[in-house]
Amino acid sequence: MAATLLPTLSPPVSRAAAAFLLRRAPLKPSRYLHPPPTLRRLLSSSSCPATPPLGLRPVSTMPSTAAARAVPARRDLLMLGIETSCDDTAAAVVRGDGEILSQVVSSQADLLARYGGVAPKMAEEAHALVIDQVVQKALDDAELSESDLSAVAVTIGPGLSLCLRVGVHKARQVAKAFGLPIVGVHHMEAHALVSRLVNKDLEFPFLALLISGGHNLLVLARGLGQYIQLGTSIDDAIGEAYDKSARWLGLDMRKGGGPALEELALEGDPNAVKFKVPMRQHKDCNFSYAGLKTQVRLAIESKNLCTEDVPISSASEEDRQLRANIAASFQRVAVLHLEERCQRAVEWALKMEPSIKYFEVSHQTSMLGLA
Repeated sequence: MAATLLPTLSPPVSRAAAAFLLRRAPLKPSRYLHPPPTLRRLLSSSSCPATPPLGLRPVSTMPSTAAARAVPARRDLLMLGIETSCDDTAAAVVRGDGEILSQVVSSQADLLARYGGVAPKMAEEAHALVIDQVVQKALDDAELSESDLSAVAVTIGPGLSLCLRVGVHKARQVAKAFGLPIVGVHHMEAHALVSRLVNKDLEFPFLALLISGGHNLLVLARGLGQYIQLGTSIDDAIGEAYDKSARWLGLDMRKGGGPALEELALEGDPNAVKFKVPMRQHKDCNFSYAGLKTQVRLAIESKNLCTEDVPISSASEEDRQLRANIAASFQRVAVLHLEERCQRAVEWALKMEPSIKYFEVSHQTSMLGLA
């Protein structure tokens, strides 16, 4: 839901959102920084003039978008936000001053349990089945109609292309019918900014840890549209590690891998299995969870646990305790890795921006058991 709740209203756009993360040195463009080609075509086919997406440039040379995008907080501005980047269909209505009038989420928990995670084609079909009802309920709960809206915001990436296009199609449908501008929203930028809706004291600059199923990012936010990436996942993100470990341990995935694993970990000894903390020899702020995932799988195999055939609900007391010990040991190291990278990011950020007062943590609770 965070991806649709931006605290400011953008002018009419029909382009891919400007690159969100600015690097310290030139890098090859990442596939996560811009929406997929299909979505770019969908957006560029709207009636607004198209503008090519910005490349990765240093903060000092990147044109300021704050003046163009920031408008005075006005209660008469009404934004419909649509989010379909992964496994939940969500919509919200927000005023220009940040007041959230409604928010509706349709979960795909049953599909997650059935397929052991997100199945893109099934997720797309589930989004398509409920998107109209979700948007309509968001409007009804806000006691508004489409004709009352000022604009429509929609997530355009990063995310699953099949899922993203459902939201983009719905946004274009509403925008065309009621002559509204469309605002393309970068998923991870929205995660960084959404806290400003409810935490009015959160001022720039601030440091943000952004965690979702497929991403770990440490970002120094200097202003609207001005971000420096301090660290990112070099392989798997923590959400992926939680989900895979939960599945390998035979847990109930309907509540999400993170919450399921955290619940089991409460029964275990966090020091029972000596997992290695990733990347301790690397003096940067990047994350790596692929190796920890492998350690979990090897630990399960070494203890001859038949987790694929025996779900946790049918496990013996001894078997359950072994699984709980693995879960607790995994969680201790997974969170410790987060802590160590965050500590380095704080030290690094303070050297660049000594006035920083806030450290924001934004995560998807469906993916992570860190709440």
